[in-house]
Amino acid sequence: MPSSHRFEPSAIKNKRKREQVFHKAKKDKGQAKLQRRLAIAKREADDPKAKKKRLAENVPRTLENTREFDPSFLTADPSSSVSQDPSSSTSAFAQQQQQPAAEATADIASDPFASYFSSTDDPSIPPKVLITTSPKATRASYEFCDELVGIFPGAEFHRRPKTRGFEMGKIAGWAAGRGFSNLVVVNENMKKPNAITLVHLPDGPTAYFRLSSIELTRKIFGHARATPHHPELVLNNFVTRLGHTIGRMFQTFFPPLPEFQGRQVVTLHNQRDFLFFRRHRYAFRSTEKVALQEIGPRFTLKLRSLKKGLPAVNYLGDVAKPLEFDEFDGPEEKADSVADDQPESDAEEKSNETATPPKKVPPKADEYEWVWKPELETSRRTFFL
Repeated sequence: MPSSHRFEPSAIKNKRKREQVFHKAKKDKGQAKLQRRLAIAKREADDPKAKKKRLAENVPRTLENTREFDPSFLTADPSSSVSQDPSSSTSAFAQQQQQPAAEATADIASDPFASYFSSTDDPSIPPKVLITTSPKATRASYEFCDELVGIFPGAEFHRRPKTRGFEMGKIAGWAAGRGFSNLVVVNENMKKPNAITLVHLPDGPTAYFRLSSIELTRKIFGHARATPHHPELVLNNFVTRLGHTIGRMFQTFFPPLPEFQGRQVVTLHNQRDFLFFRRHRYAFRSTEKVALQEIGPRFTLKLRSLKKGLPAVNYLGDVAKPLEFDEFDGPEEKADSVADDQPESDAEEKSNETATPPKKVPPKADEYEWVWKPELETSRRTFFL
């Protein structure tokens, strides 16, 4: 009596016979799959619409296209537009799309980078970028800083002194007073660069990234040589408000008008909150085909925190403020004394303003706008950029 269940090669006691049956079944399965694919390819060659239909129906489920919806998305939630009434669904979906767009426009008009995008200066002039390291840096950090100097057109490297008094906030204030628009600080641990801090000058914000997967230009096989042309910047998949802020911050490191004749492009690709940095050059093989030749370097960033303003500095060595006592003078006497002292004080303030420009003083406490925490990642489909 034949068995009702499907035959399995594992039921064969003889080892050699079991292997022969298994390999034969595996080969037959592969041949059947090949024949199906050849039949589909032949049918799609005669009917191009069939291929488009197949690709539209067979969309794989990934972590990217199934990510959890975040209210800070710059676009509306597609799942919220499903409604039973067709007429109401169209209007509701349009309103949901207009709301994030209006909020994003308001954010752009009032964010710290608005002056860069609304500036009337020459767009071909690159912004000044100051690059430095953490105290007591090693050769690995200096080599990585050399790569960053070649990436940003207006970058300058300054070696950080080992003495005290050169906190990051003070360096940011010093750079802001000398016309720099951005500050880059490379941190290292165990003699390897492990983090990078970006500060937009003169008023912030400050972004702290974890740095990993560094591969210098000389270690990339067949790399191209960089030219002094201003590269083109490409930002991919920054869809939330936080991601939009980070993307606009990276835009301020490059001039608004790239030099297209250099054929260089810098790409920051966001995938699952990891920012992959690549730099390529267009290679036109013919009038129809174009290829990419990598220049280098390669590295990966992961946002850890975003602060408002400049980095804080703890003034532990400041002199304590003197004691303040209550004044028991009458209101008339106090007003007369203030009136007598006001002309002199006004004259002194005007002279000081004309003599020295105002200095940017870093704050005494950090004000975080966003901080990564493990409890924020409720699932593998939760992303923030």
